[in-house]
Amino acid sequence: MDLNPFVIGATSGPNPFPEQDLATPTSFRTSGAGLTGITQAMVDNPNSVLAAGVQGKTITKTIVLVVTTSSTPIVGGGTANTAFLAGVPGAGPNADAALVTSTFWIETITAPEPAMQLQYTQTVLLNFNGLSWPHVTVGTLVRR
Repeated sequence: MDLNPFVIGATSGPNPFPEQDLATPTSFRTSGAGLTGITQAMVDNPNSVLAAGVQGKTITKTIVLVVTTSSTPIVGGGTANTAFLAGVPGAGPNADAALVTSTFWIETITAPEPAMQLQYTQTVLLNFNGLSWPHVTVGTLVRR
């Protein structure tokens, strides 16, 4: 998992920004208390949060759901851009949500205590300025 933007149509590329290095102060990124709990490892690989969410747990069953869609219009599906992304008529779009991929893991945990857990990772590729910008969301939800 990589947060680096890349040329539209490529699959990845070395286009990191200084703001991705949490040790580098910048006015273009939240700093100080706004970063409490965020580590460089999380920025380098957002899915590391998911690995931490299973550490020390015994998972006996997993159901995996994978959802992928693109901005190519298809009957009953595809991504829909918000009004902000669509832009002002005549001025063109601000960005295009070109691709969305999500994976969900529904996990049965037996130890250290019985629980159900949902983990997910979602990547939205926002295309603008000639680049695809990965927007990644991850989470671990536990039901006891």
